[in-house]
Amino acid sequence: MCRRILVVEDSKTFRNFLKQQLQQGGFTPVFAANVEEAQLLIAQDNNFLCAVLDYCLPDGQDGEIIDIVLGCNIKSVVLTAQFSQAIREKVLAKGVLDYLLKDSAESVSYLVPLLQRLQANDQHKVLVVDDSTVVRNYLVNLLERQNLTTVEAENGNDAIIQLSKHTDISLIITDNDMPEKDGITLTREVRKLHSRNQIAILGLSASSDDSMTAQFLKAGANDFLYKPFNQEEFNCRLHHILNMKDTADKLYRMANQDALTGLWNRRYFFNQQCKPHCHQPNIAMMDIDFFKKVNDTYGHDGGDAVLVHISQLLQRHFKDAIVARFGGEEFCIQLCGPFDTFQQRLELLRRDIEAQQITYKNGHIQVTMSVGAVSANADCFDIDGLLSIADKRLYCAKENGRNQVVSTTP
Repeated sequence: MCRRILVVEDSKTFRNFLKQQLQQGGFTPVFAANVEEAQLLIAQDNNFLCAVLDYCLPDGQDGEIIDIVLGCNIKSVVLTAQFSQAIREKVLAKGVLDYLLKDSAESVSYLVPLLQRLQANDQHKVLVVDDSTVVRNYLVNLLERQNLTTVEAENGNDAIIQLSKHTDISLIITDNDMPEKDGITLTREVRKLHSRNQIAILGLSASSDDSMTAQFLKAGANDFLYKPFNQEEFNCRLHHILNMKDTADKLYRMANQDALTGLWNRRYFFNQQCKPHCHQPNIAMMDIDFFKKVNDTYGHDGGDAVLVHISQLLQRHFKDAIVARFGGEEFCIQLCGPFDTFQQRLELLRRDIEAQQITYKNGHIQVTMSVGAVSANADCFDIDGLLSIADKRLYCAKENGRNQVVSTTP
């Protein structure tokens, strides 16, 4: 979905340049040439991801547009033709995201990545750890301006508790000097469970110890800042960390997800270990019946449509399981829990697949699924052995007429 960007700029030439840049970046720019036009646009619809504001406008030459737009709860970036330290400090103090110069194309090219980062930030949750309520509030304010969701903790022990409650935390920002557990110790403990790619950590400290950076980085932090820090530097470090995190996540998905269906692939499946609390792991191997006939009749595009549809059903029926495409028309499910419940859910899935009419072009495709299921005690969990048994039971399902779940070995 293209997100709308309000651009308030009196120069037609610069508006055209921004239009090209923003559209190439995947945004929908909405333009106003002055304060009055901007107010009319906002009154009609203020649903903007962000606003890009010229500091000096014909009917507002001293940044008046900034207060108007921020007053409507629209995040803003300010552009100006001339650098002034006094204006920069004044603008940043108002709560804008950034202050950029229009002195060159290279300078303005920073704008689109900034907006893309802002758009992607709603996928991230940040844990802020500091024993000072004032500092925590300041950090939370900076982060929420960046479209980030935040969770707070007042020391290292509290942070570990919050981390267990919020499993979707992707970044921790922690002070070092705290009671009960300091930031470096917290970083070491987090790294025992989560890699740098899984949860990023930004360390902070007001210490005069010049070895603090090295201590945090060696403990496993991704980056470090001394306090008090410059707001712009904090934002740059924050964006760099999140950009690296998103890149790592993208590469991980490319390596571990099936490109067609979005399910996990064989590599991911074999790298997963049974959960520590699991006392009864279950495995199901399944195969679409007569899939070659589907490809021969409808072509490979039709076959792909069937694979995608079946994958969506698998995910719908087994949201709490590891579901993988092993290749071709073969799928595998791993789930912990009672085996009889697992069998019942597989049977419901089989019936649902049998009842489906998969729309393709001007017609419908119907398929069935054969399933082989097996269970084992967690103490003797052997993925290769279980897969072998499940595969044999799948073969039995095929031999016995297909479209059935086989959970015992004849």
